[in-house]
This record gives sequence, structure tokens and C-alpha cells, in this order.
Amino acid sequence: MISITTSKNKKVYFASDQHLGAPTAKASFPREKKFVTWLDTVKQDAEAIFLLGDLFDFWFEYKTVVPKGFVRVLGKLAEIKDSGIPIYFFVGNHDLWMNDYFEKELNIPVYHAPQEFLINNKKFLIGHGDGLGPGDKGYKRMKKVFTFPLFKWMFRWLHPDLGIKLGQYMSVKNKLISGDEDAKFLGEENEWLVQYCKKKLTATHYDYFIFGHRHLPLEIKLQENSSYINLGDWIQYFTFGVFSDTEFKLTEFKDKSSLIDF
Repeated sequence: MISITTSKNKKVYFASDQHLGAPTAKASFPREKKFVTWLDTVKQDAEAIFLLGDLFDFWFEYKTVVPKGFVRVLGKLAEIKDSGIPIYFFVGNHDLWMNDYFEKELNIPVYHAPQEFLINNKKFLIGHGDGLGPGDKGYKRMKKVFTFPLFKWMFRWLHPDLGIKLGQYMSVKNKLISGDEDAKFLGEENEWLVQYCKKKLTATHYDYFIFGHRHLPLEIKLQENSSYINLGDWIQYFTFGVFSDTEFKLTEFKDKSSLIDF
């Protein structure tokens, strides 16, 4: 378990589901610039930054090729990491084919499953959230196919111009592959990530469960001292999490001079 203790006046930030490249690179460009502005803002007092997946709407790493574009956000992440601020990246269902590019080029660790962190003596379970709990059955079946080594090997033999174009089309058009459902609150008893968190609590205590994937900013009290947080997205809500001392807040980003509690 990685332990983080914040310095005086420092904070830990969390964001998820930017889906850069959707529905097109041109259409997502203003969102990329807004997210880069957010990164520029939070780096001023960040002890660490967590990115919880689906930064890109499609991502596949060939041995010598990655998708074109996103230079502003990649450059900003490199700048922040080089300044000494730790960044932790969790793959989502849209960028699950990420391998070692971030680790080698940006020195940013990449996680493919939820991980435990101890932040200011509060225990966190952090991940993207796809495929967890009793629901998401269609996506769970598809994920087994797309992460199967033979399938990845076959896809890698497609020319990148064809493979990336095909992947981008499938990511935008196919709801089953994307794992996205209507971003509507289903009720606590029907939210499968809530059910997942409650089951985890029967074995181990966590102060905070932090996930993305649902595209809904949610904060649900599970027990007196345990909460489930969903970070929302950067398509409709532009929300993020901030942990200061021992308090977690879900916050909407307007611009670099306006941070409003959600």
C-alpha cells in the first residue's frame, strides 16, 4: 500500500473520464484545453494527482506507435511529473490497452485494477470502476475478449492507420464496448459500484472508495466513517475530487479562478 502524507496547505486531487478524442479530436479540443487549465491550477498546491481512467476515448499502444494528438495534456502531465508532483494513472475501459508508454515516457505509474492508498492515515480504495460489482455484465464479457492476449496480438498486426481509426469508431459508436449507460442515478440499491463497496466493507474498512466510469458526480455515505465517491466526468459536469487534511470534497471546475463546491 502506498502511503501519502500531505505537507502544509497541500492537497490531493482526483479526476476521471475526460474522453479526449470523443466524438472527434476537433470536438474534444476545447475540453482538452480546459483540462490542461485545471492541471495548471491544481499543480500550485498538489501533493499528488490521481487520474482514474478514460483520459482518452480510445488508446492503443503499438510497440512503436501511439495515437496521434493530445500533445497539450501529455506535455502538461510531463511538466507536472518532472516538477516532482506524483501522478497516478488508472486505466479505464476506453484506455484499457495502455501498457508502458506513460511509465517510460512520463514516469507515471499505470494501474489496471483498484489499488489501496493510505492518505493522511485515511484508507482509500481507488480505481476506474468498470466491471466491478454485480452489474455491467455486457461489458464484462467484452472486456474478457478485448484483454485476451491473442486478440491484442491480432489487433496489433493491423496497420495503425486502420487499427486506430477502427478503435475510435467502435469506442464512440458501440455502447457495449464503451460500458456507458445513461448517466442517471439508479438508486443506491441499484448502483452496482455501491454494492461493490458495501461488499468490500464486510471484509476490510475503507474510509473512501473513489471511482469514475459512471459519469455522475456522486457522494454516498456507506457507513458512519466510510463513503463512496464517483468523480463525474469532463464532458458534462467537469467535476473533480480534492482531499485536504482529512476531508474529501467533490468540486466543479469553472475556470482557474473559480472553484465551486459541487
